[in-house]
Amino acid sequence: MNAVLPVLVVLLAIIAVWYVAAWFLNLNWAEQQLAREGIEPTFSALFHNTMTQERPVLPAPHQVAAGLYEGLFGQKITSKRSLVWHGWITLSATLAGFVMGTLAGILLAVGIVHNRAMDQSVMPWAVASQTVPILAIAPMVIVVLASIGVTGLLPKAVISAWLSFFPVLVGTVKGLRTPDQMQLDQMRSWNASPSQVFWRLRLPSSMPYLFASLKVAIAASLVGAIVGELPAGASAGLGARLLSGSYYGQTVQIWAALFTAAALAGVLVLIVGWIERMTLRRMGLAR
Repeated sequence: MNAVLPVLVVLLAIIAVWYVAAWFLNLNWAEQQLAREGIEPTFSALFHNTMTQERPVLPAPHQVAAGLYEGLFGQKITSKRSLVWHGWITLSATLAGFVMGTLAGILLAVGIVHNRAMDQSVMPWAVASQTVPILAIAPMVIVVLASIGVTGLLPKAVISAWLSFFPVLVGTVKGLRTPDQMQLDQMRSWNASPSQVFWRLRLPSSMPYLFASLKVAIAASLVGAIVGELPAGASAGLGARLLSGSYYGQTVQIWAALFTAAALAGVLVLIVGWIERMTLRRMGLAR
């Protein structure tokens, strides 16, 4: 109870601030609407109007909750109005990009740790790659791949991998370099080969760092998948849901898609965390 109470207090505070913000942001339209209908702008009338607008500037929490319920449970999961269906499309690109980015990050990290030339050449380019805004890269990736006939899942996965490989690269490099000189000298005194040093010392030592970076990478991968859906004019996915909502002023739809994406990211991070605990426990690195 002591752990839950602070979370509930913060949650209630956020909801209260949200309602106040919705009141002020929707008030101007509510006053205009009541004036057109010839209704006296009493507090109760204004409050009801600001909280029930079809296309509010800022939807109230209960409107977003209703939109979430309708999108998640009020539609068949095969319907294009279902957030479950759109979420699955985005999740597919997210997981594909996450796998690609993770493999690229780990392979590059191994090369950087074992090869000084790669350390001095690849690492600066990897850092520089993250300075370019993803919104500038995404349209180019979509157009270039579409010109050679590659559409659908792969372009979004490439953008997703672009964002996810860097955290994995940095975390893995840090983890592989964790063993100190005394440990390395001890392995050499046992006449261990470079592969034995890697598999029995460097890799186990890197696991906590790797999983910490994977948690960041899976969330970044989801962002990349959503961004990849925006410039393509996609008709499926949470990014497409955000885009169509912005086109038609359906702010409730936008916020429902945002909360769905946030919940999906939270679930993915929790799954990675569960895999981390199981792996480290089996390796004897955690209780």
